[in-house]
Amino acid sequence: MLKCYIITTLRTSYHKSKQHNHCINLTKLKGGRDNVISKICDDIFVHIVINTLNSISSRYAPSRVLSFSPAHVFKTLQLINRERYVSRFLLVRELELGEGSIKTLIKHLKMEKMIITTNKGTTMSEKGAKIFEQLSKYIPSELEIPQSSISISKFNYAILLIYMSNAIRQGIEQRDAAIKMGAKGATTLIFENGKFSIPGSKYNVLRNEKSLELLLKDGLRPINNDVIIIGSDDSSLILAELAAKAAALYTLENHGDHKELKLIANENRVVYKNNG
Repeated sequence: MLKCYIITTLRTSYHKSKQHNHCINLTKLKGGRDNVISKICDDIFVHIVINTLNSISSRYAPSRVLSFSPAHVFKTLQLINRERYVSRFLLVRELELGEGSIKTLIKHLKMEKMIITTNKGTTMSEKGAKIFEQLSKYIPSELEIPQSSISISKFNYAILLIYMSNAIRQGIEQRDAAIKMGAKGATTLIFENGKFSIPGSKYNVLRNEKSLELLLKDGLRPINNDVIIIGSDDSSLILAELAAKAAALYTLENHGDHKELKLIANENRVVYKNNG
């Protein structure tokens, strides 16, 4: 069902302007037509995934404002993937939410057919597993890191966001997404040529902190054009983690590469719609 939806979506035109169509023959691109279509497919699918997380964390009817976010939904899926079955007690502890919020979260996940409840606990459905698999492609690794010049709070949590350097402006948007979660903030780094730098700069910010540089390289395994988002908070490691996740999901939701592409059905070309 999801594959059919992706194919339908690929027939839709995404563009920012109607000016200057530039056609590219897919067979001449590196990797060929299938790899390019796969990239477009993945890019569009991740936006479907983010929309699903947003739907789960939205009110379905007039009610009190929900206390959980897409970041909570993502961590719930991570916990289920790790434990296979989870209890409400575990979710209360790991998400730092009340029992009422966890009950609503589970209800919304079931409405989206993301989970199945059994006598053993809550586990992922086939749809939930596919959603989680896609998210894990873009956010494959994460770890707690110590306080430093770039992780200034008591609790700091780093997340790898693969191949998203072009989606980062100055890192302010990621910081704001973390603050909205209630955390102190977030630091965004770009990995390029073996170095970690802040957006808009080539300066290696970890030049004098080799132990942290090694920790990030070994723990996250970044490559060129990857992004590292560090959530920080003075009161809670879980909040620092959720802040980093919120900033990463914000970046995935708002990167616009796929909006400039139009797949022409039954033809070996992609049309780029650019501003003139």
